[in-house]
Amino acid sequence: MAIVADQHTAVLPGRFAYLMGLYAENYHRLARLFAPQTLDLGSYRSCVDDGLDLHLEVVERHPYTMELHLTYCMADRDTGGPSPSAWLRVYRDAHVAEATHCHPGKRLWHALGPFPPAKTVFEHRMRMASFLNRWLEYLAEQGHSRGTLEPIAAGALPHCA
Repeated sequence: MAIVADQHTAVLPGRFAYLMGLYAENYHRLARLFAPQTLDLGSYRSCVDDGLDLHLEVVERHPYTMELHLTYCMADRDTGGPSPSAWLRVYRDAHVAEATHCHPGKRLWHALGPFPPAKTVFEHRMRMASFLNRWLEYLAEQGHSRGTLEPIAAGALPHCA
């Protein structure tokens, strides 16, 4: 007996492979831009001539993963949190970077509810990965790089939540 998947509700293998490809591309863009695997825990700022200052925080480092936060520290008018903002989990062994959440103050379950359908979660992850991909491309075009990245002394800037 064959089971036919409804194309409107199924997450097709090709789409999953595309998402994993975005994660890999995001890792390589991030590595080329800022080489986060070489950074210590702490906050960094990247300043370019006529662009906004970018803030990168290395939140956690583990043997195979890192947690990062990227933001311009502009306040979101609805939440007061930094926007645009992306919290990233970088898998150094697998060479992929996943945006875990991009909404000020909202983790995945805040944005989608406690038990969202798999398709909803997949589509949300696709949007976050696509957002991160475009943002990293934009940052490179603006001139941000590991050469423009400087450590920020603790307490030197207001904390970006």
